[in-house]
Amino acid sequence: MQKKFNLFLVFLLISLNSCGIYKYTDQRNQPSSGLEKARKNIEEGKGIGIKGLIRGGKTTYEFSTSNPMWRASLELLDFLPLSTVDYSGGLIISDWYSDSNNFSNESIKITLRFLSNEISSNSLKIIVHQKICDKNNICKTNLIESKIAEELARSILTKAATLEKQTK
Repeated sequence: MQKKFNLFLVFLLISLNSCGIYKYTDQRNQPSSGLEKARKNIEEGKGIGIKGLIRGGKTTYEFSTSNPMWRASLELLDFLPLSTVDYSGGLIISDWYSDSNNFSNESIKITLRFLSNEISSNSLKIIVHQKICDKNNICKTNLIESKIAEELARSILTKAATLEKQTK
């Protein structure tokens, strides 16, 4: 068994070498100190240097607090328990919510998808699901077309416009 394994290992190494996956490097041609290795990596475009950051990087990352649509959405949904909040993915998903005055075993879940950072009705997609449970705790979930999504979108856009006006 050991002999078969050794033979397989030799075959694997030979095939990796012939495929070009394994690249032979001569250590005599490689920099020896860490500082020299870092400089070489930066020259080859494999790293990042402080000079590049100071001169102005090409990143377009924007903090969530500077996005008025995001801030408006979180402020308006602060009464809901949120299960997923992902700024980089542009997604807010609430947990199932039922009004305390509602005794009918109905609850809703709201999903917000940000399609762009612009303050417009096309920048936001709102999906509302409704869950209705019977006496035996058997539940049905449905996508609903309700005024909740329209009213929420209108409120978010109004609040976002107000926040943007305040920052300028």
